[in-house]
Amino acid sequence: MSQAEHSSEDRARFERDVIPQLGQLYPAALRMTRNPTDAEDLVQETSVKAYAAFQQFTPGTNLRAWLNRILTTTFINVYRKRRREPQQALGGDLQEWQMSADRLAPPVPSAEAEALDRTTDSDLLRALRDLPGEFRTAVYLADIEGYPYREIAEMMGTPVGTVMSRLHRGRKKIREQLMAGGLRTPQAESSGA
Repeated sequence: MSQAEHSSEDRARFERDVIPQLGQLYPAALRMTRNPTDAEDLVQETSVKAYAAFQQFTPGTNLRAWLNRILTTTFINVYRKRRREPQQALGGDLQEWQMSADRLAPPVPSAEAEALDRTTDSDLLRALRDLPGEFRTAVYLADIEGYPYREIAEMMGTPVGTVMSRLHRGRKKIREQLMAGGLRTPQAESSGA
């Protein structure tokens, strides 16, 4: 059997067996993420990883359990990655420091949260404008327009993994530019400094 025949057979089997199962992963993803958009992204990422590893799945074994394991592992990896990254200026209403385990202690913002509080919109827009085109488009569509990764991938004509990579690298470049630029405060901008 040739490689082309093998991949088309796998693709057909994936579409027949896995695609119908993806809808059943959404409730578990929603419980994990507690956010409909993040749950949708998690299911999408799970489907991408399942497709990439589908040749490793043994027919006749529990497909749903295999998909749930990929979903859980993906969620854990994304959660760990987010814990290592500073909070983003664009996005969620609650900052990490506001979700302190000790509810009685006064909240203490992290250095990243304080720096982001001092960042002006014009600093962010300048940093966004200075990004290379493919990064700028991905960051704009995800963080400003709020599109899910799947739709961004369709708009940009790239795989979801490429969108995720461009978002990560684009956000990192913005962070680096803001830190290197000395983060102007709103007071400094209004005084003409």
